[in-house]
Amino acid sequence: MPHIFAQIVHHPVAYELGPLQFTGFGLAILGCFVIGQIIMQHDLERRGLDPAPVSDMTFAAVVGGLLGAKLYYAVLVGDPGSLVSRAGFVFWGGLIGGIIAVSAVVKYKKLSIRRMSDSAAIALAGAYSVGRTGCWAVGDDYGRPFNGPWATAFPEGAPPSTVANMTGQFGVQFPAGTPPSQVVAVHPTQIYETAMGFMMFLILWRFRNHSHAEGWLFGFYCLLSGVERFIVEFFRAKDDRFFVAGLTTAQLIALGFAAFGALWMYKQWNVKAPPPAVAARRRAA
Repeated sequence: MPHIFAQIVHHPVAYELGPLQFTGFGLAILGCFVIGQIIMQHDLERRGLDPAPVSDMTFAAVVGGLLGAKLYYAVLVGDPGSLVSRAGFVFWGGLIGGIIAVSAVVKYKKLSIRRMSDSAAIALAGAYSVGRTGCWAVGDDYGRPFNGPWATAFPEGAPPSTVANMTGQFGVQFPAGTPPSQVVAVHPTQIYETAMGFMMFLILWRFRNHSHAEGWLFGFYCLLSGVERFIVEFFRAKDDRFFVAGLTTAQLIALGFAAFGALWMYKQWNVKAPPPAVAARRRAA
C-alpha cells in the first residue's frame, strides 16, 4: 500500500466566547433541528395543516434523537460509561430514537402519524444534511485511506487520522515500518454524507405534491436514507464488518430500512382518493 499524502488538511471548528466554547458539531446539531422545524412548519402550512405541534415534535426529536444515538453507541462499543461522555453519537440510533419519540408525541396529541410523516420526511433529509456538517467541523466519522484530489488529513480529528489510530481503531493495514504517528489522508465521508443528504432533500421536495396515500413520502425517505447510508459505508473507516460480503452493522440496518421504505411506498401506491391536503389544493386550483 503506497504512502498517502493529503491534498487538504483539516482543522476543527470551535469558537471561544469568554468561558464558553462553541464547537462546530454543537452549532451544526442546533442548526439541524432549527432547519428541520422550519421545513416541517412550512410544509404543513402549505398543505393547509396546523404547524403548531411541530415545536413539541422538534423537542421530542432532540431528546429521543440524542438518547437513541448515545444508547446505540454504548451498545455498539459495549461500554455503559460512554453514556456520560461527550463523544459517541451514532446516526441510526439517533434516527430510530427520534422517530419513536416524535411518534409518541403525535399519538399523544391525537394526530395522524401518516399525515405528519410526509412533512417530517422532507424535514429529516434537510436536517440530516445540515447536521452532518458537524462531523466535518470536529473531524470525526471520516473514511478509509485515500489518495485522490480531495483526500483529507485530520491531524486534530476525533481521533486524528494517524497510522496508529487507523490500525488500532479501524483495522486498516499499512506497510511494515510505517511510523505510527504519520497522519494519513482519507475519504472526507462527512462531505459525501452532507451532499447526499442535500440530494435526498431535493428529491423529496420534488415529490412533495405526490398523489399517493399519506405516508408514501416517508417511505420514500426511508428508501433513500437506507441507500445513502449503505453507499457511504463502503468509504468509511469501520471495524464492525461482517464476514458476509464484508458488510457493516450500519449497512445491514440500512438494507432493512430501505426494504421497509420500499414496502411502505408500495402499500401507499396509487390510492383511489388523494391525500386530503392534495385534494384541497386541487379544489383551490
